Amino acid sequence: MRLITGKHIPRRIFLKGMGATVALPLLDSMIPAGLGGAEAVRALDATRLIAMEMSHGAAGCTTWGAKQNFWSPSTIGRDFDLSPTSLRSLEPWRKYLTIVSNTDVKMAEAFIPEEIGGDHFRSTATFLTQAHVKQTEGSDVYVGASLDQIYADRFGQDTPIPSMQLCIENINQAGGCAYGYTCVYTDSLSWASPTEPLPVIRDPRVAFEQLFGAGSTAEERLARRSTNRSILDWIAERVAQMRQTLGPGDRQRMDQYLENVREIERRIQMVEERNTSGDPRDMPEAPAGVPDSFTEHMQMMFDLQVLAFQTDMTRVFSFKLSRDSSARTFPESGVDTPFHPASHHGDSEEAIADFAVINNYHVSMLPYLMEKLHKVEEVDGTLLDKSMIIYGSPMGDPNVHNHLRVPFIVLGGANGQMDGNAHLHAPEGTPLANVMLTLLHKLGHTDLTSFGDSTGAFSLGYSGGLAADAASSS
Repeated sequence: MRLITGKHIPRRIFLKGMGATVALPLLDSMIPAGLGGAEAVRALDATRLIAMEMSHGAAGCTTWGAKQNFWSPSTIGRDFDLSPTSLRSLEPWRKYLTIVSNTDVKMAEAFIPEEIGGDHFRSTATFLTQAHVKQTEGSDVYVGASLDQIYADRFGQDTPIPSMQLCIENINQAGGCAYGYTCVYTDSLSWASPTEPLPVIRDPRVAFEQLFGAGSTAEERLARRSTNRSILDWIAERVAQMRQTLGPGDRQRMDQYLENVREIERRIQMVEERNTSGDPRDMPEAPAGVPDSFTEHMQMMFDLQVLAFQTDMTRVFSFKLSRDSSARTFPESGVDTPFHPASHHGDSEEAIADFAVINNYHVSMLPYLMEKLHKVEEVDGTLLDKSMIIYGSPMGDPNVHNHLRVPFIVLGGANGQMDGNAHLHAPEGTPLANVMLTLLHKLGHTDLTSFGDSTGAFSLGYSGGLAADAASSS
């Protein structure tokens, strides 16, 4: 990236109009003059974090599915074959892929007889906290602070939005769910503290307004939307003024970014028009801004996350991709069986193979995000180089509701903290919390000595070969 020698504009600048506040991406003009300019920007360039949970485990976590390598490849190390696995779509991105297999989330298991059967209703709250939830149907919830919120508490406070919580399926169902658990546990992936679950956003329109309407009133946003004009129309004069102060490269970068903003806004408007046309919907209960297509919804949410990272509006997202006991079907996967029934495979090899197809489809959403992050160039690398993306499930074999040998991967370079192109197989009985503790270390929390039920850190890198704890089990 070119270093300018004149005056620079602030890293975070907003173009404001009625009901609109649009931040700009990192531009050359934001880098202070001189050789220390890039270093100054880099010092503020914290790793972006996306933590995603998919419920119901994976076909590759079953006894037969593991033998078929439906999730983890057969080879430990770097020279692994993804083709039999549900991760095959990530082959072009293997340099950014770290697979950690054979870890357990025992904090999601039943501890006492009264908790037996409630695995679905503990899982989500346990995933990013690695803590055992208090069984209650009331407001006296208790679990633990989640990984994303620990990170946001220290490294997200100097952004306009410390963190955002997104979801795909309908949640926020008040009251008790089953087996003595409140639905708050089932619905809440992010916890600011053991007693503070954070609300989530399902509607892309709501997320868009939060990112590009901050600082304006609800009345202004409503007035702007009622005109059917783009958010960019309200800042056109300010954009023109800003362009006059930028060099050719910055103008091109700003124009491309604003076009991306306009494109996601246009897609949201098209979905809303389609869903309010009176035509039958696959999900009639969903808000007008929510696409019926899982693929379309995922891609819109990914686009919003990339724009947020690009402008440093927030550095932290949690993203819940499904709800436990979901009966949603994924016709785009090629399997019509509803998600939860498909996960109860009854040890049928055919049913496990079908469930693997659904797993393949879910993972196939990730390359879209990888490509989008990779296209955004910043100082010393792309957004993909500067992001840590966690994807996994707190459940292993869903047919028996266990939480052993759970599926878990990490994507992205994390500002040089992740080596990538690695399959690490943990020693038997290793808590997933060990891996998450190490991820927190790589995110800058080097002072943390424990997380959840961790028993120690887990080496995620290589030094002349396999990580020690991975090699010991191979």
